[in-house]
Amino acid sequence: SISQGGIGKEISVRRLAEIYKELEEQGAVNINLVNPTHFAGQIIESLDIYKPGIPVVWNTSGYEKIETLKRIEKYVNIYLSDFKYYDGSVSLKYSRCTDYAAYAVQALEEMKRQKNDTIKNNIMTEGVIVRHLILPCNTDQSIKILNLLKNQFGTDIYLSLMAQYLPC
Repeated sequence: SISQGGIGKEISVRRLAEIYKELEEQGAVNINLVNPTHFAGQIIESLDIYKPGIPVVWNTSGYEKIETLKRIEKYVNIYLSDFKYYDGSVSLKYSRCTDYAAYAVQALEEMKRQKNDTIKNNIMTEGVIVRHLILPCNTDQSIKILNLLKNQFGTDIYLSLMAQYLPC
C-alpha cells in the first residue's frame, strides 16, 4: 500500500536539498536514502546544492553497478547494503535475477574500497554495513552468505542479521 498506493509526491531537486537541511535542523543523525539507485543523478544534484553535516546513508538492495557507486563516492558517507541471496536459483525466484550474488560482492568490494569504518560516540559516521534478512526455509543461503563475507572480508565488516520476516 505504501509503494503502490499513489501516496507519494514528486519533488524537485532543490526541494530535496531543502529536506536534507530541515531534517538536519530537526536533529536527525543521518540522511537515509532508501532504495536510491534509480534517482542517483537527482540525488547527486541535490547534494551539490546542500551537503548535510550529518552522514548520508545509501540504503541499497546491494544490486549495484560499480559505475553508480563511483559516481556517488564523494556524496555518501555510509553504505547500508543488503546481501539477500547466494544461489542464482533463489535470487531468480524472489528477485527475478540470477546474478544477484555476483553484483552484491562486487558492490561490497567497491564500497569497502571507498569507505573506512569510522564510529564516533557509538554512531557510525563513515563505513559499510551489510544487512541480511534470514529467510524462512532458506537458512542455507544465510550460512553461505556469512561464509562468503568471512572469506572475502575477514572480520573487517559490520553485519546486521535480521530474522523478522514472517510469512502469513
